Amino acid sequence: MKTIKNQIMEIARKQAAFRAGDIPDTRNPRTELCRMVENSELVRVGRGLYSLPDVEVGENHSLAEAVKLYHGGVICLISALHFHHIGTQLPYEIWLMRQDRNIPPAKNLPVRFVYSKGDVFSFGIEKHVIEGTEVSIYSPAKTVADCFKYRNKIGLDVAIEALQEGWKEKRFTMDELWAAVKVCRVQNVIQPYIEMLVK
Repeated sequence: MKTIKNQIMEIARKQAAFRAGDIPDTRNPRTELCRMVENSELVRVGRGLYSLPDVEVGENHSLAEAVKLYHGGVICLISALHFHHIGTQLPYEIWLMRQDRNIPPAKNLPVRFVYSKGDVFSFGIEKHVIEGTEVSIYSPAKTVADCFKYRNKIGLDVAIEALQEGWKEKRFTMDELWAAVKVCRVQNVIQPYIEMLVK
């Protein structure tokens, strides 16, 4: 029979960052987690978030951390553009779409929240596995539509670049884009820039 410590180490090897709730068949592993942190077998990387001390992390590691800390959030806007390799913007913080506004910010993880509800939130979510963690990220088409919807937050120039580069790199079809644009209700805003693309 596996000990709690063995179960924790098994999860830690599979996921670059994990929570107590990720450990199956254990009611309360927090005592063992604290002991392992004290013994330098694990490190606490955020509130309720743990990893191995020598874990190898990739460029999208912070996205996996963010969705672990803020369950139910979806990577959006600049962070989603960067993930999909669209445009030239580098995210200095993690852009996360949420429905719930009652969230305390993480002290050691720079997260920028955007809030929406209904179809605007649920449409166009893709699931990607990053370092063993399933991460919700908006599709390229939905991300571009969001850029126009939230242009006051990120800048119209960023939205236009995302549209042009995404189309050039064939990250979405016009049907996919237009479906997302309708959900975000930015048809009138984006129409002139789409017309320039397809001339």
